[in-house]
Amino acid sequence: MKYSLQTRCIHLEQEQKEADTEHYGAVSFPIYQTATYAHPKLGESTGYDYSRLQNPTRSHLEQVVAKLEYGIDAFALSSGMAAITLLMELFQPGDHFLVEGDLYGGSIRLFNHVNQKNQYQFSYLNFEQDDIEANIQENTKAIYIETPTNPMMHVSDIEKIAKIAKKHNLLFIVDNTFLSPYFQNPLLLGADVVIHSGTKFLGGHNDTLAGFIVTNREDVQERLRFLIKTTGAGLAPFDSWLLLRGIKTLALRMEQAQKNAQEIAEWLAQQKEVKRVIYPGLKSFPQHALMKKQARGFGTMLTFEMGNAEQARVILDHISLIKFAESLGGVETLMTYPTTQTHADVPEEVRLKNGITSATLRLSTGIEDVKDLLADLEQAFSNFK
Repeated sequence: MKYSLQTRCIHLEQEQKEADTEHYGAVSFPIYQTATYAHPKLGESTGYDYSRLQNPTRSHLEQVVAKLEYGIDAFALSSGMAAITLLMELFQPGDHFLVEGDLYGGSIRLFNHVNQKNQYQFSYLNFEQDDIEANIQENTKAIYIETPTNPMMHVSDIEKIAKIAKKHNLLFIVDNTFLSPYFQNPLLLGADVVIHSGTKFLGGHNDTLAGFIVTNREDVQERLRFLIKTTGAGLAPFDSWLLLRGIKTLALRMEQAQKNAQEIAEWLAQQKEVKRVIYPGLKSFPQHALMKKQARGFGTMLTFEMGNAEQARVILDHISLIKFAESLGGVETLMTYPTTQTHADVPEEVRLKNGITSATLRLSTGIEDVKDLLADLEQAFSNFK
């Protein structure tokens, strides 16, 4: 029977469990908190040898995430940055990458301060406006995007870029963290690799770190399987179980948080102190139609710009229910100040070019009652009156 996405988030675990072993009828998949495994005899193995290579709980989680993203395999790592770091080991010194200019600051830091040291080359583009093919060089090996981007919510046409990538034999990588597999599946639109910070929506409770790489290409799968056991950043058993638990409520959390985001975005758009609200669910959003075409929802993330830096600080100083914290995708609503948090290591000229000013605020809406969230924003904005 073909189940809905909401049901699959809960019962993919059961489906995969039945394919593994019986587990004594346990409804929750067990945590295999072990570093090593005994062999029956010389030359025989249970299928597991050492938990750096693989662990049953992690293996189970990887299969669940692979199915949610319609990939052939997934790789669970200790953080989102560990996932990107492992992925970059697929390449060689001298390789060139076309990269979205408005990325999470940690990704830019990795590219500029680690990968460039290893002689990787990067060209940062606006994939909405720039001529992609004109920027492809003889040594270009991959295209790397986020869509929507963090924090300015730029949306790239995945199918369009996928056709260009295939034409030029480039690996096409999409960071799908902001929408999660619930709202968007880049592999179905032509991407080769999907990245997730599992810390965010997949975990959903701000209680653990995780990262994922998902692919539908056998050559990439084979290479990454070798690399993950060699570099040793695979996700630990207990953290894997926390992710399995989080995924069961993914659908409920995404639906409720998206409803909250829509109402909050519409409310913010009416406030005279707010210069602009950037949320794909608003009909005024320039790529509203593209989002409807390639995604099943608009997500739970929004960015807004106050009139000046002082006004932004007033909001941050006076929110109460909404927490001033770095991260996103949890059940709690969080407000982030990109200038000093997520994008603190991005050069100021790059931040300003991307539209990130000292008055920019990013909101990750949670699943609280939206009336309470709006009341908290109203009392914070009342300090201007």
